Amino acid sequence: MAPKEEAIFIHPNALVDSKQIGSRTRIWAFAHVMAGARIGSGCNIGEHCFIENDVRIGDSVVVKNGISIWDGVTVEDGAFLGPHMIFTNDLEPRSGYPKPLVRTRVKKGATIGAGAIIVCGVTIGSYATVGAGSVVTRDVPDHALVFGNPAKQKGWMCICGRVLHLKNDAAHCECGKTGIKKNGSLKFSGSDT
Repeated sequence: MAPKEEAIFIHPNALVDSKQIGSRTRIWAFAHVMAGARIGSGCNIGEHCFIENDVRIGDSVVVKNGISIWDGVTVEDGAFLGPHMIFTNDLEPRSGYPKPLVRTRVKKGATIGAGAIIVCGVTIGSYATVGAGSVVTRDVPDHALVFGNPAKQKGWMCICGRVLHLKNDAAHCECGKTGIKKNGSLKFSGSDT
């Protein structure tokens, strides 16, 4: 048995077929994790979630209740998936006519709000935020704040999760970080994004 700080918690009413689950991850009641799924350490998988075989989830990811994560989805470290958000898994769905897998990527530190819909094939940028109930049909840049149907960029986000207010292409967050907008993207000094 692993030391207490390294233990994996699996609720007795969860169905977990995967052996590729990192330390300190918690999987709650009525979740189903298929055999091929890989889940990192320190994750929290809420009740009534379904995680298919070809799914990769990084470390410290929060997957709130009622989310299905389909084949082809990658969720990187520190991402937050709000309650009942939806990943689609086919751009042209038709029963009996299988199509090639379309991959979706949620990059490091991104947040997807409750009830948002992510159409397959898009990338949600690092530390980006998708507002609750939004429908994302195209890629979201790093640090972007998007919302609506279809989701459109309405602002910028700090690494700490606060909305930024740019002045002369610079944003100074109350957390102490400074972002500079250049060539349509926001970059923070000392950070890879």
